[in-house]
Amino acid sequence: MHRNSLKAFMFAVILMIFMGGNATARDSTILKIGYSDWPGWVAWEIGIEKGWFKEAGVDARFFWYDYVASMDAFAMGKLDAVCMTNCDALVTGTSARRGKAIMVNDYSNGSDMIVARSGINDLKDLKGKKIALEVGLLEQLLLRKALEKNGITESDVSIINLPTDKLPFALKLGKVDAIAAWQPYSGEALKASPGAKVIFSSADLPGLIYDTLFVADESILGQPEEWQKVVQVWFRIAAYLKDPANKSEALKIMSKRVETSPDDYELMIDGAFVLGMEENKKIYQQGDGLDSIYGSTRVSDQFNVSAKNYNSSQDVTTFIHDGFLK
Repeated sequence: MHRNSLKAFMFAVILMIFMGGNATARDSTILKIGYSDWPGWVAWEIGIEKGWFKEAGVDARFFWYDYVASMDAFAMGKLDAVCMTNCDALVTGTSARRGKAIMVNDYSNGSDMIVARSGINDLKDLKGKKIALEVGLLEQLLLRKALEKNGITESDVSIINLPTDKLPFALKLGKVDAIAAWQPYSGEALKASPGAKVIFSSADLPGLIYDTLFVADESILGQPEEWQKVVQVWFRIAAYLKDPANKSEALKIMSKRVETSPDDYELMIDGAFVLGMEENKKIYQQGDGLDSIYGSTRVSDQFNVSAKNYNSSQDVTTFIHDGFLK
C-alpha cells in the first residue's frame, strides 16, 4: 500500500543520472500526476470521478502506480508530479530531478502502527525484545520516536530487517515480538495473530509523516496557473471529505479504486487526517515542531542521514513551496 522501498527508488535515480537527466514528462497542456494506494492520495479519485478538474479548466491526468514505481517514474521524467511523503521527497535530492511539495494531502493518523504480540501491552515491554521492520523506511523513524517517548533507544531492542509484506507472517509465527508496518500490513498482522494489539501509531505523533503532492521544479516554473487549479481542486476534495453527508459516496468512490469494500475502506481513510486550505496554510508556516512541514521534514532529514539514505543533511526549505497556498 503505502510509501517506500529505497533501493528500488535509488536504482531509478541512478538510471536517470546515467541517462543525463534528459527524459521529459510534459506536454505543455497536460499535467501528469502519479498516485498510489494511500487514502490521502486515493482521495484524488473523487475529483477525477466528479469531473472537478475539467470544471477547473485544467488537464490533470492521474496515473495509478505502486508507490515505489511512482517515485521511479517521477525520477525518470515520466511524470510532472508524484504523491509521496515529505521524508521520501528528501531522497530525491540525490537525483538530477528536483522538485517541491506544493501542498499536503494529509498526515498519517494511525495507519502506520507498531503491532505487538499477545502479552506485550506497551512500548516499555519491548525492551530486550525483537521488533521486525524494513530498515531505512518510515516505520523505523516511527519506532525510533516511539521508543524515545518512553525512554528507550534502538540499542535497547533487537531490530530484525524484513520486507514489509513479510511482517504479518513473522508476527503470526512468533519469530518476533512486534512489527512496525502500515496498512494493510499492520491490519493483516492484527487479524492473523490472536491477542495482537497496537501499542503505538502515527496518531500518537501527528505530523511525523506528511503525505504531499511533489512537483518537478520545471513544471512549477512552466505551468504555475495550472498547478494553482490543481491545488484548488484538492481543497474542494478535502472540504467534501470533511462533510459527513458525503461519507457514503466518498467511500464508494475510493474503495472502487483500490478494489475493496466501502466498509473495509472506512478503516483506511480514518488513518489519514485529510488537510484543507486553512490547515495547509498553518502547516506551511516556519516552525521546528511536527505541526510545521519544515520542522517535520527536518526530523525526516536527520533520520535519512542516520539511516544512510543519503550522506549529509540537506536544506529542507528547497523541497517546500508555499506559493500556491498564498
